[in-house]
Amino acid sequence: MRGQGYLLAAALALASSGVVAGAAAQDIGIGMIVPLSAPGDATGGQLIRRGAEIGIDMMNAQGGVLGKKLKLFVQDSQGKPEAGVAGYRRLVSEDKVVAVPGFFHSSVAIAVNEVAKEMGVPTMSVQASASEITSKHYDIAFRTHAVDPVRVSTWMEFIKQKGFKRVSLIAETTDYGIGLADETLAQAKTMPGVEIQKVMFDRTSTDLTPQLLQVKAFKPDLVINIGVGQPLDLIMDQATTIGLLPNTPMLISYDAPTRPQFWQLHEKNGNGIYFIAYYSPKSKLSDIGEQFAKAYKEKYKEDPVYGALNGFGSIAILTQAMKTANSTDPKALIKTLETGTYKSWPDAPVTFPRADGVYWHNWVPPVLILHYTAAKQDWKAAEIVVTYSKK
Repeated sequence: MRGQGYLLAAALALASSGVVAGAAAQDIGIGMIVPLSAPGDATGGQLIRRGAEIGIDMMNAQGGVLGKKLKLFVQDSQGKPEAGVAGYRRLVSEDKVVAVPGFFHSSVAIAVNEVAKEMGVPTMSVQASASEITSKHYDIAFRTHAVDPVRVSTWMEFIKQKGFKRVSLIAETTDYGIGLADETLAQAKTMPGVEIQKVMFDRTSTDLTPQLLQVKAFKPDLVINIGVGQPLDLIMDQATTIGLLPNTPMLISYDAPTRPQFWQLHEKNGNGIYFIAYYSPKSKLSDIGEQFAKAYKEKYKEDPVYGALNGFGSIAILTQAMKTANSTDPKALIKTLETGTYKSWPDAPVTFPRADGVYWHNWVPPVLILHYTAAKQDWKAAEIVVTYSKK
């Protein structure tokens, strides 16, 4: 009884001093929303998750943040806005996370931000590009990825360099596809003599032959494939079946061809493909970027691609912001992110200014167009055709 009385007295003393037993050891939760199953791009989501997990391990090995360890809580968006919203609510209400990076599909990021602006915990989109994610100027919305105008400016520069006059867009009817198609039409108005064909498709379709026959009948100089995940692969394979590919150059709208499984799927029709990328091994990494790349290769026996790098970057940035703010309060994080300069994987400073238009809270990496010039070519050896940076 005497021992129990001593323990009770000690507990009361802690309570009266405002300290809750065990609180010092409590982890700091960071949420993550990525697609890990169909119909989302599960590979894209897994790459982001891998990068974030290694980032958590690296930051914890360096002592964590504010005397506590970081813990990652992951929700699968399935590429569906409603699943992303439900995941955000769970992360904030149940897991008590202080920030939610991730986001591969633009439609998911847009939907989540509508809830986040009320719940107050900031988001950081690492591979979702639609303008609306940041153009609404929500305090909670941050991004470390290329926005629609920059991506489109990159391929318009490519079209200009190659002298293409007839360009077909085959795009999914999502925020991503619609945004890129509309931005291309808008920018094409400043390029006399360039004619754009826009063909849209539902991302759940498995037979895109009718749309591809429309494209073939247009006799384009270039086809821009604005499909994500399985639709991207279907467009390539069905375009090959009808003789559109490889007879007509095709540009993939994001960096899926850098993934290891690209050549498993497209051994016979991948040679000659052009594709958007946001990183090349010829690009210089920061010191922490080098540390991450080494850790990633040791764990997965391959070099990290952009999704993994940016997943890591989100953790590194948020860690620095918490240390600078000396707080995990979401409002303090938002203010610190807006006003600070951060180190991520590239050898360049990262900032999130309250800028005009779509560049609000947005750091934009350089955008590249790479070109496979041989079958089964390592993406690290792909030809760099265009390098574009936001002016």
